[in-house]
Amino acid sequence: LRVGKQGRRGPAERIVTMELKEKLRKLCESCGVSGEEGETAQIAAGMLREYADDVVIDDCHNVIANVYDAGENAPRVMLDAHLDEIGMVVTYITGDGFLKAAPCGGLDMRLLLAQEVVVHGREKITGIIGSKPPHLTGEDERNKVPKMDDISIDTGYSKGQLEAIVSLGDRVTLKGDFTELKNGRVSSKSLDDRACIASILHALELLKGKKLACSLTAVFSAQEEVGGTGAAVATYKVNPDAAIVVDVSFAHTADADEKKCGKMGKGPMVGIAPSLNRAMADEMIALSKEKGYPYQIEVIQGRTTGTNADEVTVSR
Repeated sequence: LRVGKQGRRGPAERIVTMELKEKLRKLCESCGVSGEEGETAQIAAGMLREYADDVVIDDCHNVIANVYDAGENAPRVMLDAHLDEIGMVVTYITGDGFLKAAPCGGLDMRLLLAQEVVVHGREKITGIIGSKPPHLTGEDERNKVPKMDDISIDTGYSKGQLEAIVSLGDRVTLKGDFTELKNGRVSSKSLDDRACIASILHALELLKGKKLACSLTAVFSAQEEVGGTGAAVATYKVNPDAAIVVDVSFAHTADADEKKCGKMGKGPMVGIAPSLNRAMADEMIALSKEKGYPYQIEVIQGRTTGTNADEVTVSR
C-alpha cells in the first residue's frame, strides 16, 4: 500500500489494509498441505469470485479464474501464487500410541522439537513433537539437528484411539497462530505463499472495473512445495502468453547476510535469472520507476528459481 508523505494511512487505506489482513488470516488459518489443498482452495475460490464469474477448482486443487476477457486476439496474462503449505504426512502408528511422520515439502528440521502440531484425521487433533529433556542427552546429541526417523508426535491417545481417528497418509500441520505485530506486520504459518495470494487479490481489487489490453487469468496453484505439479497442469490449461509468478523470498534479519536478502517495506523483489524473461523484468522495473513504486532486485543463479516459474516457463 502507498502511504502519504507523513507516513500516515488515510481512512480508505486503513479499511483496505484491514480487509486484506482479514483475507490473509482466513487463508493462513486454513489447512492446505501439498496434495490436500481442498480446504484452502475453497476459501481462495470464494475470494476470487468477488472478481470473476468463471472460477473453477480442478482435480489437482488448482483454483483457476478467468478474470478478464479482452477478445480473441488479445494476449493472455496469468498471475500465479501457490496454495499449498509445507507440513508432514503420517506414516505409522506405534504400539504405544505415538505417530511417526515424514516431511511433505521442504521441512526445516531445526524447528520441530517441542513444536505443537495439528493432525488432520477424521477430526483435527492436537499433538506435540517429543523432545528429550536436555539433562538426558549428551552434548553431541544436543548439538545435532534431529532426523525425521527420531521424531514422534504425542497426542495423548492410545494406539487404538488413534486408529479410529487417524489414517496413514493424513497430513500434519505446524501450529502457528496468526499474530499481529507492530507496524502492520503479521506472523503466521503458511505465509508462504498465502501472502502472495493476498497480494494478487489486492491487485484484482485495484483492476476492478478497468478496461485491460490483455485477457487476465488468476491461478492459485497446488503442490508447489513438492515440485510444482499444480502449476504445470494449470499453465497447460490456461496457455498464457506471459505469466507472473508471485512467491516469497528472504527478508533481512539480524542473523542473516544482508547481500542475500530483501528488506521488508522496501517494495517487492523482481527476479533476474537465466530461466526468466529479462524483457519482462526490465518492463516491471521501468514501470516501477515511472510510477514511483519501490522495488528490489533478486538475482537468482543457476537453472531453477525454486518457484512455480520453473514449471510455467516450459509448459507448452
